[in-house]
Amino acid sequence: MKLSWLGPLLAVSLVSASAATAGGSACDGLDKAQNELAAAVLSRVHPYDCCDRTLAECIKKKPSRLVTRLREAVCRRVAAHQDRATIERALDRRATSMLATGKKYAIDLSREVVAGDAQAPVTVVLYACPRCPFCAREVLELYRAVTTGPLKGRVRMYVRMYPLRSHPGSTEAAMAVMAARQLGHYWGFLLELYRNFDHFSVAGLPEQAKASGLDVGRFRELLSNSGLRKSLVESKKEGVRNGVDATPTLFVNGRKYVGDLELNEVIDVLDEEFDRVTGKSCE
Repeated sequence: MKLSWLGPLLAVSLVSASAATAGGSACDGLDKAQNELAAAVLSRVHPYDCCDRTLAECIKKKPSRLVTRLREAVCRRVAAHQDRATIERALDRRATSMLATGKKYAIDLSREVVAGDAQAPVTVVLYACPRCPFCAREVLELYRAVTTGPLKGRVRMYVRMYPLRSHPGSTEAAMAVMAARQLGHYWGFLLELYRNFDHFSVAGLPEQAKASGLDVGRFRELLSNSGLRKSLVESKKEGVRNGVDATPTLFVNGRKYVGDLELNEVIDVLDEEFDRVTGKSCE
């Protein structure tokens, strides 16, 4: 396969916010074999919007933001030593997640507390177990991204409690989070719970509440509050109806995200959704 077009491809300016913060194109520095793999993938895969040809053919023209973003995604995966089949499956899952015509699910956010700009055009909802280690990392990192990082002003974030029986103490921890929400300290308590993930104990929840500035007496009462427990059950049932079978599960503007949960990928698809809803994807 001739690679004469790959030089201009690598010279295309970076659009992705997440890749831009890394200081350059993910395609820079690929060796000969990696360039050949990237070329093979780009010559087979079609973008799901903005251009009807393969990514390689779309890049030869003036590439849109979406095409450039997908090119970067391919190069990141090549640089991470993924094979062609793995990369193409990942792109297919991303397409399934990001198609604007995808099914939208009903999510009750009426009692949830937003993180980030409440007027941001992109909404991401995470169903998360408070004792899931991957949830801890994902929530903490996405919280930073939407409040002070590359998604600030672009994305608003909510977390719905989805305790898993396989994680000891998850129901008690979820009730504690909901008690903190009732007392006006939702995000402060949840973030501290995740930051201190390895030091968790059910018995230590009141002490953590005290450290977070909550009224400990009221907090203890709420831990067994029937209304809060009913709300927690409703959150779990809603997740089941929406096809949640693992945590974290993300929904982007109501569509279930089935792509990779690696942070750079999630930030990139949320940035992509911002481009879509603001009419910039095909620029």
